[in-house]
This record gives sequence, structure tokens and C-alpha cells, in this order.
Amino acid sequence: MSDVAERERMYSFRCIADALGKELSSVKRRATKESWPYTTQTVVGGTRHIHSLTELPVDIQQALILAQARHVTAQKQNISDSAWNVYERAGENAKSEAKRRLEALSFREALIANGSGKSAATDQAAAEYSANRATIYKWVELVKGVERSNWLAHLMPQHEGKPKRSAECTPEAWDFFKADYLRNEQPSIASCYERLKRAAAANNWKIPAIRTFNRWCTERIPVSVRLLRREGEHALSSRFPSVERTVRNMHALEWINGDGYQHNVFVKWPDGSIDRPKTWFWQDVHARKILSYRVDLTENTDSIRLSFGDLVEQYGIPYHATIDNTRAAANKWMTGGVANRYRFKVKEDDPLGIFPMLGVQVHWTSVDKAGTQAKGRGQAKPIERAFGVGGLGDYVDQHPDFAGAYTGKNVNAKPENYASKAVPLADFVRVLNEEIIHWNAREGRRTEMAGGTLSFDQVFNDSYKDAPIRKATEAQRRMWLLTAEAIRVDKTGCFTLAAGARTGQGRDGRNRYFAPELMEYGDRGIKIVVRFDPDELHHNVYAYTLDGRFITTANCLEAKGFGDTDGSRIYSRERKKFIKATKAAATAEIRMDLAGVSQRLPRPELPDPIESKVVRPVRAAIELPDTKSPDEYWTKQAEASMAEVEALFEPHAPEPESTAYQRWLRVGDALEQGETLSQIDAKWWAKNKENPEFTNRKFMEDWQERLERTVSSN
Repeated sequence: MSDVAERERMYSFRCIADALGKELSSVKRRATKESWPYTTQTVVGGTRHIHSLTELPVDIQQALILAQARHVTAQKQNISDSAWNVYERAGENAKSEAKRRLEALSFREALIANGSGKSAATDQAAAEYSANRATIYKWVELVKGVERSNWLAHLMPQHEGKPKRSAECTPEAWDFFKADYLRNEQPSIASCYERLKRAAAANNWKIPAIRTFNRWCTERIPVSVRLLRREGEHALSSRFPSVERTVRNMHALEWINGDGYQHNVFVKWPDGSIDRPKTWFWQDVHARKILSYRVDLTENTDSIRLSFGDLVEQYGIPYHATIDNTRAAANKWMTGGVANRYRFKVKEDDPLGIFPMLGVQVHWTSVDKAGTQAKGRGQAKPIERAFGVGGLGDYVDQHPDFAGAYTGKNVNAKPENYASKAVPLADFVRVLNEEIIHWNAREGRRTEMAGGTLSFDQVFNDSYKDAPIRKATEAQRRMWLLTAEAIRVDKTGCFTLAAGARTGQGRDGRNRYFAPELMEYGDRGIKIVVRFDPDELHHNVYAYTLDGRFITTANCLEAKGFGDTDGSRIYSRERKKFIKATKAAATAEIRMDLAGVSQRLPRPELPDPIESKVVRPVRAAIELPDTKSPDEYWTKQAEASMAEVEALFEPHAPEPESTAYQRWLRVGDALEQGETLSQIDAKWWAKNKENPEFTNRKFMEDWQERLERTVSSN
């Protein structure tokens, strides 16, 4: 205790408060109340009261004595802890000497316990352990007041030795060197030392030799600081130990992961170009077996989609999938609708991707955001290990059939026969297929499930036969077999695809497609998803809603020549079929005729006439209804209405279709120009204005006219 006057055993208010565990003000109030005797002591800044232990109340004395004992025990424990730290860092020779000393003192204590005197026991211990009497007493002093369990640490040899000499260096010079050396450009020690020599000469600094700086960089600068300052946060983060995850609680096809690998082989493609291929692989996480893959020139949506389709067709639908958040892997057609995608602009009318439609939960690899740029952590996917040393690159890229086409792993590792030939694509795919089979079948795999004995195939097959596997339906197969595109339909039920811009026959080089069921979507301006085979753009395509519900199959409309009479005849036949089907649908919608509507209208009771105070004489004779018998009146009215309705359905000589249609056009044009119709034309127009035969014929003529103008303009 710093506040204790050890010689006089005097205590201040602070010591008493700490011993009692109370506030300082509370102790002062008690001292004043009980009139504790005190002595005034001069200290820096004034005076203070100190109290003798024997003059304090008994409870205060007990608390102070207990606190003092605890303080001494804590000091001894701190000393013991420090001694054990020294013991742990000591070499084996020093530890052996400490054990020899402990054995000597234990032997002496045992002799004393059996009745020997301390002097005789000391002499006998000295003789037994080759030490003189003074040395034994010196060891006894080292452990005096120390717990028996801590004797070993306190008996460690205390060799001071010669002090270690350090080269003389001005502190500013060392700071200058560290500022120059610890930067991202990673300058060498030699170049930093040369600049330091120039600065030392100008500032009169003392500096040691360059080998001293070499040693100091290792001894004085922690490796973590060197990594951070010279190589950056990503390099430091990579030194942090990775997490080991177990897959024993999984089953085959429960979790897959995928990634693309660019081969170091020159391949000749069908179009004559020469480039390195890139293969997208899907791997089972539980067994580490490669399940499917597709080769393409680049990593793109189609290769990922089709390789996933191969996996589902051969094995089934997985439950989870881990992929990178790259532009190709995180495309909307695979992952649209997945939360936390953080790739591309997310819109409310984005189509649902294949993964969520099949119930596959997508997991993104972690992103290391250390430093100024975020970088993905590829080691989060087991498939990355298949691309490393001893991986597929060694077995596929360096295959004997590819001699002369191998490019080397980087620009500094080009073989002597670099680019001497290019392998045809078919040969490359053949070798890749063979090596993947051998890769999965090789035994002795050192994975968690293989245990150094089994192959990837064996682990997968053992788990697959008892695993709950989900199989895909024919409707689900279309999701990955066909490319998808989100489009809008026009009001005629037609649409075009951007994928056919170079192969189509339409106005802008695109094919047109039509389905009557899509007219409703065009009228309402709703987006749809169209799935199609990019190699068969002139065949039928399949229309879906944005959430994946099938709508209909749309047919491709080919552009006809200006004088193509066969095409016009086929077009007219299809148009008539469309109109006839629409009429049938309209007839099916109307299940009640006008007479039924009239019969079902309620008949109100005629109100009693209101008597007016002012009566005007009626000049013309008008037949008034009998207000005393409303039923008879309404019966007559209904019979008259029925007679008019029956007259409408009486057979009569119909007007020729062409003449009636021309009259319908003429009367309509007259109304558009603001002309006044005759009473006969007005009555006829009121009857035929909404005639479906005339309106549909007019619609199809306008459509044909627009189509012909489009063809002629091209």
C-alpha cells in the first residue's frame, strides 16, 4: 500500500476506505463522529490525517490487517507468475538445473521431517547433490516465504551474463529507414539503406552497417506489421487461419459449388479462331466429385445454365449451391429473385431465376473488403482446390495429346514449344472427358469423407443411394434447356426476340412470334419471359410469367414476299381460324339472350299520380294507361317488347356481305367527317355499329396493310 507509513503502521482515510470497501466521505464522517485519534502529516499540496492501527476501532483494525495480508499474497503471486514466465522461456539446461535444486531442497526437507537437524540435513543434501553448504542455504533463501508449488520457478538459475551490445544508431535515422522501407512499393533494404546514408550525411546521423538493418527488420519489426505496410491488408488477411468446416452431416447432392477454370491450352475453335477455353465445373461438396461441366470460349450464362441442366438430368436437383458473385455466375436468369445478390440493378419486374424456381438456395462466396478494393475469397469453395497444384491443370492441360499447345501457367513459364500448335476443340473435349472420369475414380483421396482410401466416386455413390434426391419434371427441364429473355408483347399478341437480331427475317432482323393468349398481356403492358432454343429461333418458343408460370406456346411469323399469293392464302386461312375461334369464345361467354335480360329486370309499381294545382288542357288525344291496373299495363308493354325482339330474329333476305361491309365503312366514314345520317342509315348504323364480322374484318385489313407497308419498306 502506497499510503501506509510502514515504520509507524499509520493509515490514511484512503487506505481505510479501500480496506472497508466504502466511499471516502463515509469513512471521514465516521471518523468525525467517533473522534478517531490522528496525527497531521505534511504532504505535497497541504496536510492530511493519518491514524495509528492500535487506536482505530476493532472492526477497522481487522479490515486493515486482512487487506494487508491480501496485498502481500498478491505480491507473492505476481512474483511467482513472473518467475514462471521466466521458467517457460528458459532453455532445457536451465530447467534441468532448477529441477536438481528442487530435488536437493526436497531431500533436505524430508530429512528434517524425519528428525534430522537443519545443519545435518543441509550437509547431507550438499553431499548428495554435489553442492557446498553455502549453496544449499542460498537455495533455501530463494524459496523463503514461497508456496511449495512455486519453488521450481524460483529456483531457476539467475545468470546475468554480459549485457548484449547494440549497434549505435540515431533514433531519427531508424525512423527514416522504417518510413522508407514500410510502404506498398516494397523497396529493397539495399535501396533504402543507400537513401539513408545520404540523409545521415546531411543530418549528422550515426548509422550501423547494412547487415544490422537486415537483422533489425526481422527482429524489431513484427511480421504482421511488415505484411500490412508492404503488401497490404489482403496479404495480412490471408495469413489469418482459415475455418475448417465438416461435411459429415451432409449427403450427396445436398450442396454443390461451381466455378470456372481457364485452361492453359490453345484450342482451335470451329470458326477458325485460336484461344484458350474456359470450363465451368459443378462439384459435390460432400464427396468432392465433379458432377458436370461445359466448355466454352468464355465464362457465360449459357455454359453455367447448361452445365447445371446436365447435373440435374443425371443426378437430380440439389438443395444448396455456392458460387462467386461474378457477372456470369450471378446472372438474372440463374439467380433472379435471390436476396442479397449485389450484382446488376434489381427491378421489381425481374424474372425469377432457375435456382429459386427449382428451390435451390444460393450462397455467395465471402468477399474480403480489406484495403481499397474488395476481393473474393476463392478458398471458400472446395472446387478451387481442384484447380491448384496437382489439380486438373496438371492432368488436362499438360496431357501428352496437347504437347505444343500448352501455354504455361503464366507468361514467365512458357514452354520451349510455346504456341507450336493448336488442339481441335473435339480433341480437347475428348481428353477432358477422359481425365474427369479418371479424376473422380482415383482412390486414396485425402479428404474428410474419403479418409485417404476411397475415391470421389465411391464416396458419392455410397451416400447417393440412401439420400433424398429430387428429380426434375419435363416442365422444369425447359428452364435450363432453353435460353430466356424478358420482353413486352404488343397489343396484337406479337413480340420479337433480341437473340435473333442476326438470324431473323423481321423489319429489324428479328423474328416475330405470335400467340392469341398473349394479347391480354400486350393490352395490359405486362412483361413476360420467353424461353427458346438459340439454335432453333424459327421454331416455337415458350411464354412464361415473370414468376415462372407457363402461359402458352408462340409460333414464329415469317415475313412474306410482296407478291407471295401462297403466303397470303395461308395468312388469310389462319386469320379466319383466329376470328372463328374468337367468335366461339364470345358465344360461350354470352349464355343469356336479350329476352332473358328483359325478363329478369324488376317491374316497379307505378306511383300514384300527383295532383297539380295548375292544370293545362291537353290539345291532342293521348291514350293514358289504366293506373288502377298496373299488371295489365306492364303485360301489354312486355308483349310489345317481345314482338320487337321476335321481329329481329325473323328470317329475311340478308344483305350481301360485301355490300353490307361497304355500307358499314361508308356510314362510319360519314360519321367521322361529321355528316348527318338519314333516318334509315342512322337506324341501320345503330343496329350494326358493333357487328363483330365488320369490326374483325376491319382489324385484319388494317393489320395486313401495316404488314405490307413494313415488308415494302424493307
